[in-house]
Amino acid sequence: MIGKWAGAMMMAGTVIGAMTGAAAGTARGQTADADDAQIVELRQYRLVPDVRDDFVALFDAKFVESQERLGMRIIGQYRDHDDAARFTWIRGFRDMAAREQGLKAFYFGPVWQANRAAANPMLDDNDNVLLLKPAAPGLGFAPAKARAPDAGGDAAGGAVEVVIEYLWKTPDAGFAAFFADEMTPALEAAGVDVIAAYVPLGEPNNFPQLPVRDDRKLLAWFVRGDSHDAIAAALARARGSDRWQSRVAAVLHDAEERPPQTLRLDPTPRSALR
Repeated sequence: MIGKWAGAMMMAGTVIGAMTGAAAGTARGQTADADDAQIVELRQYRLVPDVRDDFVALFDAKFVESQERLGMRIIGQYRDHDDAARFTWIRGFRDMAAREQGLKAFYFGPVWQANRAAANPMLDDNDNVLLLKPAAPGLGFAPAKARAPDAGGDAAGGAVEVVIEYLWKTPDAGFAAFFADEMTPALEAAGVDVIAAYVPLGEPNNFPQLPVRDDRKLLAWFVRGDSHDAIAAALARARGSDRWQSRVAAVLHDAEERPPQTLRLDPTPRSALR
């Protein structure tokens, strides 16, 4: 394998099939086209020690607009709140054909070729990737307002959390509908800002130079708030509510193969979703 991020795509080359149009961002707020989040990669990176700030600065400066100009969407990028060696980001596409075309264009293109020598030595493991689709209509990421224009300084914070439910069965066996019809209303009634929910795509990876996990029995849901403490308080209200206890708790417990994983994420200065 040549390099760590793009594998065999490290060779120099020209942009292949560059796509037109730029992505619009990510959180709820604007009325722009949201079809560019029909396919999503949830990418969790482990970095070598003591380089995360440098990686964030490089990513925010070089890898946001350069990908969006090729038709991909950088939904958000984050420091892991609980692990100083982790960086998580979310990338969206209109469909699998757009994914293949966009990734080829970027990893063969001039921006990655000019910056890969700086990025790759900071990566320890970049294979923890989920390839996802919306769990139900209306549960994909909606567009957002424009992000901060440059990578310098600290933008107003906020917090994002991802809850990955590990299930006994694939989510299309009933859990995705249960999440949309019962869990989401119960969460939102308690003040939890549920911004999206995604399930495994279940199709072959059409850009194998970037590996993805083959997990099929999970559902990932995304929330945001002013802080992680605020999110925790809202989740506690939801789980303590009569609605949750009567209509959610038992079904959720039976569906879970093991306890969920929660990613507590701090947006970088230029993350659109915060």
